[in-house]
Amino acid sequence: MSDQNNVIIPVADGTEMHAYAAFPSSTGPVPGIILLQEAFGVNHHIRSVADRLAAAGYAVIAPELFHRTAAPGLEIAYSDFSTVAAPHFQGITVEGLTADLQAAHAWLTGQALVMTTKIGSVGFCLGGRVSFLANAVLPLAAGVSYYGGGTHLLKDRAAELHAPHLFFWGGLDAHIKKEHIAAVTDAVDAAGKPYINTVISYADHGFHCDERPSYHPQAAAEAWALTLAFFKEKLGV
Repeated sequence: MSDQNNVIIPVADGTEMHAYAAFPSSTGPVPGIILLQEAFGVNHHIRSVADRLAAAGYAVIAPELFHRTAAPGLEIAYSDFSTVAAPHFQGITVEGLTADLQAAHAWLTGQALVMTTKIGSVGFCLGGRVSFLANAVLPLAAGVSYYGGGTHLLKDRAAELHAPHLFFWGGLDAHIKKEHIAAVTDAVDAAGKPYINTVISYADHGFHCDERPSYHPQAAAEAWALTLAFFKEKLGV
């Protein structure tokens, strides 16, 4: 990582948030994407996703959502959720996340090459839930959530969604109940907001991450192709 990739963003509550930034080779104008981490930090996998999005033509910022309870650069092993990740996971709040999202959005739209009206979000696991929140609290043009556990707890925010939202779920995912998925889509339906709901029957939780045991190459490739097509349609390149 270069210094250009590592940025520090001030948050309205007086905290500072480290983040990983990735930029396309284009000098602009380009769309921007806020990339939201799993419960394991802005780790190698999340940085690689940022780099892939940058290679596709987007300016990307991946904020460290645990910055209030963890030292900068925290990376947690996928086997250490209950022992290491859980305290940080439990320490986040909707209010804190909202401030973080607003700060990340302000930083991204403050970059000279970024098109301020063409910002999207994408998140995985914890980040899938946060991406839904981002669509509610930010003037986004597109939102994407991969297996966002706990999104049903934010269903009352569906009426606030600014942009079309793309959801991915694994049909084999024991972490997210079917009724929780239905609660989310029913709420978005009731709010009259546009969305795409994709359940991949043969995929498990975490299917997109090639560093997790649940990685499913075919499902990951299919979901990623749809994600890029969705972003191209809503954000352009």
